[in-house]
Amino acid sequence: MPAPRGTSVAALLGGLLLLTACQSGSDTGASGSSGPSAPQASATTATASGAPAAGAPSDSAAPTAPAVSAPKQSTAPAVPAKATAPAFAGCRNLAVSAEVKSAVTTAYRRTVPVLVHVAPVPGQFFYGQCGSVRYAATRFQPTAGATEAELVNLQDEGTATKYFRAAAGGGWVYVATDGFPRSAHGCGDIPEIPNALAKAWHNCPDGH
Repeated sequence: MPAPRGTSVAALLGGLLLLTACQSGSDTGASGSSGPSAPQASATTATASGAPAAGAPSDSAAPTAPAVSAPKQSTAPAVPAKATAPAFAGCRNLAVSAEVKSAVTTAYRRTVPVLVHVAPVPGQFFYGQCGSVRYAATRFQPTAGATEAELVNLQDEGTATKYFRAAAGGGWVYVATDGFPRSAHGCGDIPEIPNALAKAWHNCPDGH
């Protein structure tokens, strides 16, 4: 009877050893299969900690160039240019002859046909030249034989200085008259008379 009991114990021990060996092999297989999965987790971590994936919205906006505004145009109205007398070099005052006075008087009579009996006021005749153009300025008074109509016209016309010019090779032409009242600068304010000549005439004072 003892012999069979020993055999049973030996068989039991053998079974335990076999079971232990199987369990150990299973654990080793599980450990081997789980090893390669570690790099995958690491790669995922690296992706999460790195730059955002393509297409993902960015928190910081891209820098933009500052807007450049076009310069504003001035809306102030343009100031009209003041009429100025023509500028000529070589303007000079000249001594006037009776022939020049007669030609200027004829030019005035053509402009105002009603005035026939008129002549320049003595001591009030200005004559000069700028370049090839001659200029004259004078007031007129009635002469013997003046009609009532002439005298009436000269009440106003006779108080204003008249201005004439003659281009080279041409006759005298009436170009301007003083205003009412006369300007304080005389012929210096007449655009048709060059400034240099007006200065030479001392602005054509009354009683010259």
